[in-house]
Amino acid sequence: MSETTDLSAIVKAYDVRGVVPDQWDAEVARAIGAAFADVVAVPAGATSIVIGHDMRASSPELATAFGEGAAWRGVAVVHIGLCSTDGLYHASGELGLPGAMFTASHNPAEYNGIKMCHALARPVGQDSGLADVRRLAEQYLDEGIPAGGDEGEISERDTLADYARLLRGLVDISGGRPLKVAIDAGNGMAGLTAPAVLSTAAGLPDLGLEIVPMYFALDGTFPNHEANPLDPANLVDLQATVIAEGADIGLAFDGDADRCFVVDERGVAMSPSAVTALVGLREVEKEKDAGREATVIHNLITSRSVPDLLGAAGARTVRTRVGHSFIKAQMAQEGAVFGGEHSAHFYFRDFWFADTGMLAALHVLRALRDSEHPLSVLSEMYTPYSASGEINSRVEDAGAATARVLAAFADDIDSGEVTVDELDGVTLDHWHATPKWWFNLRSSNTEPLLRLNVEAEDEDIMVKIRDAVLAIVREGSAPRDDAA
Repeated sequence: MSETTDLSAIVKAYDVRGVVPDQWDAEVARAIGAAFADVVAVPAGATSIVIGHDMRASSPELATAFGEGAAWRGVAVVHIGLCSTDGLYHASGELGLPGAMFTASHNPAEYNGIKMCHALARPVGQDSGLADVRRLAEQYLDEGIPAGGDEGEISERDTLADYARLLRGLVDISGGRPLKVAIDAGNGMAGLTAPAVLSTAAGLPDLGLEIVPMYFALDGTFPNHEANPLDPANLVDLQATVIAEGADIGLAFDGDADRCFVVDERGVAMSPSAVTALVGLREVEKEKDAGREATVIHNLITSRSVPDLLGAAGARTVRTRVGHSFIKAQMAQEGAVFGGEHSAHFYFRDFWFADTGMLAALHVLRALRDSEHPLSVLSEMYTPYSASGEINSRVEDAGAATARVLAAFADDIDSGEVTVDELDGVTLDHWHATPKWWFNLRSSNTEPLLRLNVEAEDEDIMVKIRDAVLAIVREGSAPRDDAA
């Protein structure tokens, strides 16, 4: 490395992410590991850290190097090997240790990354240690990693069965009507965790579920499709399998298996907002049974059905910005029992306020086993409104495009007919009047894109608002309609 090492290209706001070996390699991982020990572990009094990794070809070497760097600084290292990201959070929570997960989630095979956390799965981001880790890692790459006294011991530990046992203890899905469950692991880590939690691979009792496995072989080249179920193209195989097999439900996980997407018996994708409402109501009921007030967090592009339904059930709902760091921080601050994002990240107080798609899946399976209705009926109960999904527009000047939209609605804003807030981008809200609609327009942090989400009381109103806003945003620009 040169004497002016700059890791800004790979150290993002909440994690490390980049192409291997072009942008980073084992040498960089070793320096980051040493810096993590000095910045995160030692100041908190932690004498050990825990490390896990996904199935990407580069993950074992990078995880090993990171552990070597930490050990050089005198910190003991516990390797738990192959795991999902929520498996690493479980280990951090159960062992009370800072942790590092080597994964690039749904990114292509040539990428890898590190998701780091403080003890008890508390996130490490730019404002909670990551910026300092980056600066110290750059120094270590330029000057070398100094010895830290006695070298830390490096050991291995298998935590998969404990992870599966904990999740089963949080939601008991034994008993009830039989279910046929199609699961698309996308060649990612759900190929390891789904058999452990939902079947008998970890030595736990049979739950009586008929599992239809899809792409369970761990393969970081993703030979079948991208491990990103947020893109509808990557749900096509699962949807077809659910119909062909007559399954009651389909579950799709991303590459590191921390997000879960749900497909009903017709092959129709269930909105993550509907899953948030379903799971949230179950968690609220549990709190009420224990005599406690329930607080639920949701981000600002989640369907209005979430605060409507949860509020009617007696919960206090708190709206937050988009992004897991904001949700996790607010979860802990509010003592929330549950949090949901429209990106299918689901957070649980009983899982150290961290996100776990598998626990959300258990809730949906329990609700389905207890119901006499098919999943499509349950889904419709939690989807009363019409939503556009997230629509991206490539624009030269996001600020100017946003200003044009605000100008177009200026009269309604001035009269109070439409309210505006700037919690994350701009949200224009007509939900207090008729017809009910709202939309959010916010910029991408990494690309010249504006992201639009629209929701209305019916399809016709949603389409009119969506098309009107897009026409203003895209004046003189080429359209881009990808879901994000």
